Amino acid sequence: MVTMKDVARAAGVSQAAVSYAYSRPEKLSAGQRRAIMATAARLGYAGPNAVGVSLRSGRSGAIGVMLMDTLEYAFTDPSTRCLLEGIVRTRRFDDLGLTLLPLPHDGGDQAALRGLVDGVIVHSLPDDHPALLTLRARDIPMVVVDAPHLPGVPLVGIADREAGRWQVEHLLDLGHRRLGIIAERLVPDGRHGMVDAERRARCAERVVRERITGYQEACEAADLDFERIPLVEVGGFDLTAGVAAAHSLLAGHDVTAVVATSDTMARAVLDAAAERGLRVPGDLSVIGFDDAPEAAPRGLTTIRQPMVYKGQLAAELLFTQLRGDPKPDDVYLPTDLVRRSTTGPASLRSG
Repeated sequence: MVTMKDVARAAGVSQAAVSYAYSRPEKLSAGQRRAIMATAARLGYAGPNAVGVSLRSGRSGAIGVMLMDTLEYAFTDPSTRCLLEGIVRTRRFDDLGLTLLPLPHDGGDQAALRGLVDGVIVHSLPDDHPALLTLRARDIPMVVVDAPHLPGVPLVGIADREAGRWQVEHLLDLGHRRLGIIAERLVPDGRHGMVDAERRARCAERVVRERITGYQEACEAADLDFERIPLVEVGGFDLTAGVAAAHSLLAGHDVTAVVATSDTMARAVLDAAAERGLRVPGDLSVIGFDDAPEAAPRGLTTIRQPMVYKGQLAAELLFTQLRGDPKPDDVYLPTDLVRRSTTGPASLRSG
């Protein structure tokens, strides 16, 4: 079997140089690394054994992606799929394992964190999830995407409150005054249904809290009583539950436009509207958030955010920490309003 020592001898370099060619390429010139890699390819050397490297370094050889839901959610939720795509696009962790860490609603057993990962990308956890205490107590390098905002921990996100204002202002500019709101989850306790001021005040999901605050600010600036605007909580993230919640919103309230905290919830409103025989946007305007891949085919007006790039940037920031660099600062990415066919002028019945 060809060893690192064989490659070093054939290339006329030290074993350390061969190791750097695979693990620390920045320590070599481009020409040195090309020569070493060409020699390795000629000899059929596949590179350092990842398990051996991990044992010698005391590292697990894996990074984790922590998300607040089931494993299925990682593959069905558009935002999470885009995040994972961005992480692997960086190619920073091609030689490491990627461990998905779904967390139960009650916090659950944190055994999955005991030595299994070298660093973690946290995606949209509630403010006080116990897993965060575990990560910080063990001083595991981490980067947060969207939520929560933790002192001393790099965050990759957007200005959710401002973008939420844009959603409502777009509908107000079209003449809508009878608005409804649909949100995935305010508190991870399984509750669903109409939301009052007390429930809003308890919201533990930073992204939803910020967007709803943006809705309230836009409404109050337009002299609309926010307490009279119906807000329904789905209690989860899946489309089926969203459709049921959308039906309850449309059945119980005379609204001409619905603001959704995600494109998945906006799609749920579109499906419920179709089942109820409502024309979009003739009878009902709908605006989403994310500009997920499913948005454009549905003609969905939405807020576009760079979901894939969020994953790429989070992976880069985690990589710098694992390399021993100082912790980076928070990064806030831009958003845009994308106008499509699901929003239009308020109908006469909104008068």
